[in-house]
Amino acid sequence: MAEEITYASVVFKNKTNSRPQKEEEIVYDEVKVVQKKAEQAADAQKEEEIVYDEVKMLQKKAEQPADGLLADQKATNKLRHYQLMVCCLGIVCVILLFSIIAVSVYFTSENNNKLTAENKLENLTKEYNVSEIKIKNLTAENQQLKTNLKDLNNKLSSENERLRRDNDDQTVIIENLTKKYNDSEMKIKNLTGENQQLKTQNQQLETEKDKLNEQIRNIENNITVVQQIIDAYCPIKDGNRQCKPCLEGWMHNQSSCYVINNPDPADQKTWEIALKDCRAKNSDLAVIVNEDEKTFISDNSWNTRGLTGYWIGLRAEAEKWKWIDGSDLTKKSWITDPAASSVCVISVYNQEWKSVNCGNKNGWICKKAALSV
Repeated sequence: MAEEITYASVVFKNKTNSRPQKEEEIVYDEVKVVQKKAEQAADAQKEEEIVYDEVKMLQKKAEQPADGLLADQKATNKLRHYQLMVCCLGIVCVILLFSIIAVSVYFTSENNNKLTAENKLENLTKEYNVSEIKIKNLTAENQQLKTNLKDLNNKLSSENERLRRDNDDQTVIIENLTKKYNDSEMKIKNLTGENQQLKTQNQQLETEKDKLNEQIRNIENNITVVQQIIDAYCPIKDGNRQCKPCLEGWMHNQSSCYVINNPDPADQKTWEIALKDCRAKNSDLAVIVNEDEKTFISDNSWNTRGLTGYWIGLRAEAEKWKWIDGSDLTKKSWITDPAASSVCVISVYNQEWKSVNCGNKNGWICKKAALSV
């Protein structure tokens, strides 16, 4: 049992970042307690060996023949006493053994904790040294950055000053340009007003030009018409121009010319279409102004087969007889039929005028002014 006791020697080293002296003293005191307990355990072991030797001697004596019954009884009682003592001492040894094991485990754990703490401290020291190096590097970089920032700040200040001067110059230029722009705006407004006036005048001139062109065209047309009229009324025969009051195919009476349209039934026309035909010939349906003209119209309302009569320029409007020139019929005796709605007047040969539906188809008589020759 004495050979199983382990003694540990502790050596303390001074380090730069070592633990406090108080912690070292506590560890040293714990080691001393463990050594003391180990010595007590060794003494107990020696006593146990002594008792064990005495028990063995007693057993030997017990094996020898006893002198008497009393001697045997005493020997038996003493043997039981020693056996009880051996049992107690064994229990005490077991308890001491477990105590030693616990203390060894505790000491080993503390030693491991100390080694772990030392390793951690060493690692922290290394990390601290690395951090110191990094801090030095960062400090140098920071200083370099400060220098760079200072240089950059100086450059930016110079650039800012230059930009400020440029801005002042640009402001002056902008003010001058703004003034010129405002002057230009005023000139543009004035020119715009003048331009508008010129446009108005131009439009007026264009209108007058169009009117003049229209008048010229009308004059040219009139000249053409006049020439056509001259050629129609005054044809040239044998190198001489001879004028007549009416065109070829028209009849002359007083100051008017008349054309009698007596087509076949298929070509006869309603009052409205007959009026259009006369106007296409620069004339109108005949308007009668006196008895002589009425007699001329009646005599020339030829009695043609398939023809009822000839339209003249008289029709009913608002229950009144009106000529196509807008005048009212003043000679009520010329027609006795009432001025009913949608009726017009025809002239019948050797008969009085008759009122018929304007949609009927008949011949028609056109009238226009004769040429004075």
